Amino acid sequence: MGGHSSHAIGIAPWETAPAREFRALQIQYGDMRYDFLIDTYSSEILKVLSVWSMFRDEDLTVRPHPTDRRGRSVREHMIHQCVGEDAWFRNMLGIDIGASPLPVEETRGAFIQKYAEDSERRASALGAKPDEWWEQDTTFFKVTRSRAWVMTRRIAHTAHHRGQQMAMLRMLNRDLHSNYGPTADTGGLPGNAAVVIYAYPDLEAIMRGGPKSELPGPGSKPVSERPDV
Repeated sequence: MGGHSSHAIGIAPWETAPAREFRALQIQYGDMRYDFLIDTYSSEILKVLSVWSMFRDEDLTVRPHPTDRRGRSVREHMIHQCVGEDAWFRNMLGIDIGASPLPVEETRGAFIQKYAEDSERRASALGAKPDEWWEQDTTFFKVTRSRAWVMTRRIAHTAHHRGQQMAMLRMLNRDLHSNYGPTADTGGLPGNAAVVIYAYPDLEAIMRGGPKSELPGPGSKPVSERPDV
Protein backbone atom coordinates (compact mmCIF):
# COMPACT_ATOMS: atom_id res chain seq x y z
CA MET A 1 0.00 0.00 0.00
CA GLY A 2 2.73 2.62 -0.19
CA GLY A 3 5.37 3.75 2.26
CA HIS A 4 4.91 4.46 5.94
CA SER A 5 3.86 7.99 6.74
CA SER A 6 6.10 10.09 8.91
CA HIS A 7 3.24 12.14 10.32
CA ALA A 8 0.10 11.37 12.25
CA ILE A 9 -3.25 11.67 10.49
CA GLY A 10 -6.10 12.99 12.60
CA ILE A 11 -9.52 11.30 12.56
CA ALA A 12 -12.26 13.91 12.45
CA PRO A 13 -15.35 13.14 14.56
CA TRP A 14 -17.74 14.11 11.74
CA GLU A 15 -16.33 11.61 9.23
CA THR A 16 -18.46 8.63 8.24
CA ALA A 17 -17.53 5.18 9.52
CA PRO A 18 -15.69 4.07 6.35
CA ALA A 19 -13.75 7.33 6.30
CA ARG A 20 -12.67 6.77 9.91
CA GLU A 21 -11.65 3.20 9.08
CA PHE A 22 -9.68 4.44 6.10
CA ARG A 23 -7.94 7.07 8.23
CA ALA A 24 -6.94 4.31 10.62
CA LEU A 25 -5.47 2.36 7.69
CA GLN A 26 -3.53 5.47 6.65
CA ILE A 27 -2.07 5.79 10.13
CA GLN A 28 -0.99 2.14 10.00
CA TYR A 29 0.27 1.94 6.42
CA GLY A 30 0.85 5.49 5.29
CA ASP A 31 -0.73 7.56 2.54
CA MET A 32 -1.99 5.84 -0.58
CA ARG A 33 -2.01 7.51 -3.97
CA TYR A 34 -5.78 7.27 -4.40
CA ASP A 35 -6.93 8.02 -0.88
CA PHE A 36 -8.56 11.22 -2.15
CA LEU A 37 -11.08 9.15 -4.14
CA ILE A 38 -12.11 7.19 -1.06
CA ASP A 39 -12.36 10.38 0.99
CA THR A 40 -14.46 11.98 -1.74
CA TYR A 41 -16.75 8.97 -2.05
CA SER A 42 -17.25 8.91 1.72
CA SER A 43 -18.28 12.56 1.67
CA GLU A 44 -20.59 11.84 -1.28
CA ILE A 45 -22.47 9.32 0.85
CA LEU A 46 -23.21 12.07 3.34
CA LYS A 47 -24.24 14.51 0.59
CA VAL A 48 -26.66 12.09 -1.05
CA LEU A 49 -28.36 11.23 2.21
CA SER A 50 -28.46 14.86 3.31
CA VAL A 51 -30.42 15.74 0.15
CA TRP A 52 -32.76 12.79 0.64
CA SER A 53 -33.41 13.92 4.20
CA MET A 54 -34.70 17.28 2.92
CA PHE A 55 -37.65 15.62 1.18
CA ARG A 56 -40.84 14.67 2.98
CA ASP A 57 -42.55 11.29 2.87
CA GLU A 58 -45.34 12.68 0.69
CA ASP A 59 -42.82 13.92 -1.92
CA LEU A 60 -41.82 10.48 -3.25
CA THR A 61 -44.32 10.41 -6.13
CA VAL A 62 -43.67 13.98 -7.26
CA ARG A 63 -42.23 14.60 -10.76
CA PRO A 64 -40.69 17.83 -12.13
CA HIS A 65 -43.87 18.19 -14.21
CA PRO A 66 -46.94 16.31 -12.96
CA THR A 67 -48.10 15.07 -16.39
CA ASP A 68 -44.69 14.38 -17.95
CA ARG A 69 -43.28 10.97 -17.09
CA ARG A 70 -39.92 11.74 -18.73
CA GLY A 71 -38.78 13.37 -15.49
CA ARG A 72 -38.07 10.90 -12.68
CA SER A 73 -40.11 11.10 -9.51
CA VAL A 74 -38.27 11.48 -6.20
CA ARG A 75 -38.78 7.76 -5.54
CA GLU A 76 -37.46 6.86 -9.00
CA HIS A 77 -34.37 8.99 -8.33
CA MET A 78 -33.68 7.05 -5.13
CA ILE A 79 -34.18 3.74 -6.94
CA HIS A 80 -31.82 4.85 -9.72
CA GLN A 81 -29.13 5.86 -7.23
CA CYS A 82 -29.28 2.56 -5.35
CA VAL A 83 -29.52 0.29 -8.41
CA GLY A 84 -27.07 2.26 -10.54
CA GLU A 85 -24.34 2.49 -7.92
CA ASP A 86 -24.66 -1.22 -7.14
CA ALA A 87 -24.25 -2.06 -10.85
CA TRP A 88 -21.24 0.24 -11.32
CA PHE A 89 -19.42 -1.27 -8.35
CA ARG A 90 -20.18 -4.88 -9.27
CA ASN A 91 -19.66 -4.72 -13.03
CA MET A 92 -16.92 -2.10 -13.38
CA LEU A 93 -15.03 -2.21 -10.08
CA GLY A 94 -15.58 -5.85 -9.11
CA ILE A 95 -16.96 -4.97 -5.66
CA ASP A 96 -20.05 -7.00 -4.80
CA ILE A 97 -21.41 -6.55 -1.28
CA GLY A 98 -23.85 -9.44 -1.81
CA ALA A 99 -27.04 -7.55 -1.00
CA SER A 100 -30.12 -6.45 -2.89
CA PRO A 101 -29.69 -2.76 -3.76
CA LEU A 102 -33.27 -1.80 -2.83
CA PRO A 103 -35.06 -1.78 0.52
CA VAL A 104 -37.95 -4.18 1.07
CA GLU A 105 -40.28 -1.27 1.80
CA GLU A 106 -39.70 1.67 -0.54
CA THR A 107 -40.20 4.54 1.87
CA ARG A 108 -37.99 7.60 2.27
CA GLY A 109 -36.59 6.35 5.58
CA ALA A 110 -35.96 2.86 4.19
CA PHE A 111 -34.10 4.24 1.16
CA ILE A 112 -31.91 6.34 3.47
CA GLN A 113 -31.16 3.35 5.69
CA LYS A 114 -30.42 1.00 2.77
CA TYR A 115 -28.17 3.36 0.84
CA ALA A 116 -26.26 4.30 3.99
CA GLU A 117 -25.55 0.66 4.85
CA ASP A 118 -24.60 -0.46 1.34
CA SER A 119 -22.46 2.53 0.41
CA GLU A 120 -20.52 2.33 3.67
CA ARG A 121 -19.70 -1.31 2.91
CA ARG A 122 -18.47 -0.29 -0.53
CA ALA A 123 -16.34 2.48 0.95
CA SER A 124 -14.77 0.00 3.38
CA ALA A 125 -13.97 -2.34 0.48
CA LEU A 126 -12.31 0.51 -1.42
CA GLY A 127 -10.17 1.32 1.61
CA ALA A 128 -8.54 -2.11 1.40
CA LYS A 129 -7.43 -1.75 -2.23
CA PRO A 130 -3.75 -1.02 -3.03
CA ASP A 131 -2.60 1.58 -5.54
CA GLU A 132 -2.07 -1.08 -8.20
CA TRP A 133 -5.75 -2.04 -8.12
CA TRP A 134 -6.83 1.53 -8.89
CA GLU A 135 -4.51 1.71 -11.89
CA GLN A 136 -5.67 -1.52 -13.51
CA ASP A 137 -8.00 -1.34 -16.50
CA THR A 138 -11.64 -2.35 -16.45
CA THR A 139 -14.58 -2.15 -18.85
CA PHE A 140 -16.58 1.07 -18.72
CA PHE A 141 -19.65 0.24 -20.83
CA LYS A 142 -17.94 -0.35 -24.23
CA VAL A 143 -14.56 1.25 -23.57
CA THR A 144 -11.52 0.50 -21.40
CA ARG A 145 -10.66 2.79 -18.51
CA SER A 146 -8.71 2.56 -15.25
CA ARG A 147 -10.63 1.90 -12.02
CA ALA A 148 -9.55 5.34 -10.76
CA TRP A 149 -11.12 6.92 -13.87
CA VAL A 150 -14.35 4.94 -13.36
CA MET A 151 -14.55 5.97 -9.71
CA THR A 152 -14.09 9.62 -10.65
CA ARG A 153 -16.91 9.33 -13.19
CA ARG A 154 -19.12 7.58 -10.62
CA ILE A 155 -18.74 10.49 -8.21
CA ALA A 156 -19.55 13.00 -10.96
CA HIS A 157 -22.58 10.93 -11.99
CA THR A 158 -23.91 10.96 -8.44
CA ALA A 159 -23.43 14.74 -8.17
CA HIS A 160 -25.39 15.20 -11.40
CA HIS A 161 -28.42 13.38 -10.02
CA ARG A 162 -28.15 15.11 -6.67
CA GLY A 163 -28.35 18.45 -8.45
CA GLN A 164 -31.54 17.33 -10.16
CA GLN A 165 -33.03 16.40 -6.80
CA MET A 166 -32.10 19.74 -5.23
CA ALA A 167 -33.87 21.50 -8.10
CA MET A 168 -36.93 19.40 -7.30
CA LEU A 169 -36.74 20.50 -3.67
CA ARG A 170 -36.98 24.11 -4.84
CA MET A 171 -39.97 23.21 -7.04
CA LEU A 172 -41.62 21.76 -3.95
CA ASN A 173 -40.86 24.95 -2.00
CA ARG A 174 -38.79 23.02 0.53
CA ASP A 175 -35.96 24.55 2.54
CA LEU A 176 -32.47 23.76 1.29
CA HIS A 177 -29.66 23.25 3.74
CA SER A 178 -26.06 23.31 2.54
CA ASN A 179 -24.70 20.52 0.39
CA TYR A 180 -21.57 22.20 -1.04
CA GLY A 181 -21.78 25.70 0.38
CA PRO A 182 -24.31 28.34 1.35
CA THR A 183 -27.83 28.29 -0.07
CA ALA A 184 -30.53 30.96 -0.21
CA ASP A 185 -31.85 29.50 3.04
CA THR A 186 -28.49 29.75 4.82
CA GLY A 187 -28.02 33.43 3.98
CA GLY A 188 -27.58 33.63 0.21
CA LEU A 189 -24.26 34.45 -1.42
CA PRO A 190 -20.89 33.81 0.27
CA GLY A 191 -19.95 37.42 -0.48
CA ASN A 192 -22.78 38.51 1.78
CA ALA A 193 -21.35 36.48 4.68
CA ALA A 194 -23.74 33.56 4.16
CA VAL A 195 -22.77 30.49 6.14
CA VAL A 196 -22.70 26.74 5.55
CA ILE A 197 -25.39 24.94 7.53
CA TYR A 198 -25.85 21.21 7.01
CA ALA A 199 -29.21 19.61 7.73
CA TYR A 200 -27.47 17.15 10.09
CA PRO A 201 -23.86 17.13 11.33
CA ASP A 202 -23.03 13.54 10.39
CA LEU A 203 -24.35 10.24 9.03
CA GLU A 204 -25.48 9.00 12.42
CA ALA A 205 -27.66 12.08 12.90
CA ILE A 206 -29.23 11.62 9.46
CA MET A 207 -30.12 8.05 10.36
CA ARG A 208 -31.74 9.15 13.63
CA GLY A 209 -33.78 11.83 11.87
CA GLY A 210 -35.54 14.43 13.94
CA PRO A 211 -35.34 18.22 13.61
CA LYS A 212 -32.81 19.61 11.16
CA SER A 213 -30.48 22.52 11.83
CA GLU A 214 -32.21 25.89 12.01
CA LEU A 215 -31.93 28.15 8.97
CA PRO A 216 -31.60 31.94 9.05
CA GLY A 217 -33.26 32.50 5.65
CA PRO A 218 -31.96 34.61 2.75
CA GLY A 219 -31.78 37.96 4.49
CA SER A 220 -32.45 41.26 2.72
CA LYS A 221 -29.87 40.98 -0.09
CA PRO A 222 -30.28 39.18 -3.47
CA VAL A 223 -29.46 35.47 -3.40
CA SER A 224 -28.00 35.43 -6.95
CA GLU A 225 -25.21 37.43 -8.57
CA ARG A 226 -27.45 39.06 -11.17
CA PRO A 227 -31.07 38.72 -10.07
CA ASP A 228 -33.88 38.92 -12.60
CA VAL A 229 -36.32 41.70 -11.87
